[in-house]
Amino acid sequence: MARIVMKFGGTSVGDIDRIKNVARRVKAEVDAGNEVAVVVSAMSGETNKLVAYCREIAPLHDAREYDAVVATGEQVTIGLLALALQEQGVNARSWMGWQIPIRTDGAHSKARITEIETDDLVRRMQDGQVAVVAGFQGIGPDNRVTTLGRGGSDTSAVALAAALKADICDIYTDVDGVYTTDPRIVAKARKLEKITYEEMLESASLGAKVLQVRSVEMAMKHGVRVQVRSSFSDAPGTIICDEEEIVEQELVSGIAYSRDEAKITLVKVADRPGVAAAIFGPLTDANINVDMIVQNVSHGGGATDMTFTVSKGDLDRAVKVLTEKKGELGYEDLWADANVVKVSVIGVGMRSHAGVAQTMFRALSAKGINIQVISTSEIKVSVLIAEEYTELAVRALHTAYGLDAA
Repeated sequence: MARIVMKFGGTSVGDIDRIKNVARRVKAEVDAGNEVAVVVSAMSGETNKLVAYCREIAPLHDAREYDAVVATGEQVTIGLLALALQEQGVNARSWMGWQIPIRTDGAHSKARITEIETDDLVRRMQDGQVAVVAGFQGIGPDNRVTTLGRGGSDTSAVALAAALKADICDIYTDVDGVYTTDPRIVAKARKLEKITYEEMLESASLGAKVLQVRSVEMAMKHGVRVQVRSSFSDAPGTIICDEEEIVEQELVSGIAYSRDEAKITLVKVADRPGVAAAIFGPLTDANINVDMIVQNVSHGGGATDMTFTVSKGDLDRAVKVLTEKKGELGYEDLWADANVVKVSVIGVGMRSHAGVAQTMFRALSAKGINIQVISTSEIKVSVLIAEEYTELAVRALHTAYGLDAA
């Protein structure tokens, strides 16, 4: 017997037939003798509709009332799934975040989980009752409903699995696992049997949409084994686990890309101590996150160029902030480019092998793709290239590192 947390996203519970299908999957685990908690998202499209209502009625809405509205989508799903399970003869009860309770900080619309009180839940699960839990939500210090941000149901599921000391957290979605890259771009992409927490964290932060970044961080922190599986097939998925659990680690586990990038270059900035702080301080104050940064060698005459990336959604605000500070910063010109993409090679095998970056640069050069910016970490190399070369670059790198399926 195992203790399992099963999480189903919006597409998996998108209509009544799919909710009944989820109930059948849950019943199969119960019939196998397992203790089961289920975390569900709102039905597909519901959260977007609720967010649109808030924006329509009050563009600068109160975050507390926003949370009160958007958290209702999951309430509908948990009730329907509990009913579907009861119809199939399974003892089940629905739980909203505040009923457990799942306690969070007070950052409405982007709250972080601080504690989950599971004593009552564990007792009921041991008595054979399935707990159907609303993802994406909790209760703040002021006893008001909070939400965890988009994709937060993944985090809810992993946090609950950690609190319950579950044997595994199965994340059911519309893909059947984690692939070496996007199968829509590379037909020969392979599904991975296992991937390390670190690799999955890099992939999620660099553009892969399989799991929310915070859920992977939490799984790594608490050692929760996570499996990404398909809601629509019984095939085994991809296990996300400690590096020690993977017997033969590949040099590179995958190629990720992010189209949510924009590049800013400040031309002929004063080459003196403190200039970087003067540039990035106002951006930080405006809550604009800066990613890749390159400072060129001085032109002579005490001037240099500074290039960095921000998300596309922040580009206009970043340009506005920097334009307003032009006199103070003393740069000659500002160039902005939203037609870029970040492509990354990821793998814990890089730690012990040289030449990974060289393989990347050679493969892109062979396809005539110019690299604009480079950044590295212990287990990844990222480059910024023109957006029009995205698919060509991903395919070339996938082949260069021997990731193509036979």
